[in-house]
Amino acid sequence: MEGGIHAREWISPATVIYMTGQMLDRYGIDAKITDIVDSYTWYILPVFNVDGYEYTWTTNRNWRKTRSKHGACFGVDPNRNWDYEWCKEGASKEPCSDTYCGPSAFSEVEVKAVADFITAQKGTIKAFIDFHSFSQLWMTPWGWTKKLPADYEDQNAGAKAACDALQVDYGTKYEHDVASGSSADWTYGAEKVKYSYGVELRDKGQYGFLLPAKEIIPSGKETLEALKALCTY
Repeated sequence: MEGGIHAREWISPATVIYMTGQMLDRYGIDAKITDIVDSYTWYILPVFNVDGYEYTWTTNRNWRKTRSKHGACFGVDPNRNWDYEWCKEGASKEPCSDTYCGPSAFSEVEVKAVADFITAQKGTIKAFIDFHSFSQLWMTPWGWTKKLPADYEDQNAGAKAACDALQVDYGTKYEHDVASGSSADWTYGAEKVKYSYGVELRDKGQYGFLLPAKEIIPSGKETLEALKALCTY
């Protein structure tokens, strides 16, 4: 699981870090956490877009992209830079656009590094989750077409299990639906990771990217419940 691919989505790294902390601190205490930790090898990347994330703290809170330079403009949308149906739906070839797909697929060092790591584990990864904000959506492939993939029924059932568990503690309602331009398209399409998801965390738009810090622990708790349910599924 990874967080922070889009720099301004601060609740994403915070939620991933919270869940990671719970998996460490409650191992051996919480039976379900112990089970999912023992049952799987976990690869966790809390902050994918490190340079962009730092830039949101120092210069521009609403910055989305990486910080590579392209002509007069900076940055590539790292969630439009994957080498699977690259730069088609939901992406722009204009370097100043927030959804700029880059000069070529995998042009961004961050994206290429993560892709190479995932490829090196080929055939062993059961699930991939890319955490974003906001909108409260649990999204499945495909993002580049309205056609459903062969594994859609299983993917959607896993998403439903996660969303059902997520709403128990706080009543937070998620929809499970198809994604738009998610890195999950690459992990599923190129690497055959069956349970590939893009998740849009809290909220529905009241605060948007400026979600208050008081939302971090509730987001972490409910998302961890979703993660447990997905692993059980």
